[in-house]
Amino acid sequence: MLLQRVTSAEVTVDDEVVGRIDPAAAGCPHGLVALVGATHSDTEATAKALADKTWRLRILDGERSAADLGAPILVVSQFTLYANTAKGRRPSWNAAAPGPQAEPLVDAFAAALRELGAEVATGRFGAHMEIALTNDGPVTVLLEG
Repeated sequence: MLLQRVTSAEVTVDDEVVGRIDPAAAGCPHGLVALVGATHSDTEATAKALADKTWRLRILDGERSAADLGAPILVVSQFTLYANTAKGRRPSWNAAAPGPQAEPLVDAFAAALRELGAEVATGRFGAHMEIALTNDGPVTVLLEG
């Protein structure tokens, strides 16, 4: 999973905004965008552990976490995180879990964040999404389970 600290973010599908976070409106200087990929060995427990790590990771102002500040989180599925570019010029997606396996895991990640108390917006699984965000810092962190 790739996590970005942002001042704003939204996801558009077919000219319709399907998910948006506005940290300032939530009283926070920052929010987070979580680009979530799933691989074959991931489980619901993996999704919950990554949600907890995301919620408590101290990458916001004053070394505080989303849990400390109540920062909103935009969750976007992204199978391309598992691209294998070791051979040739065409990425292989073999390490990415197939949609029927990955979608429930992305949903479990978002649900776990909500259970922890996060305000969560999402993209649309499997759709062609346009993501607009303002990365602050920039701060981008690769999280692994």
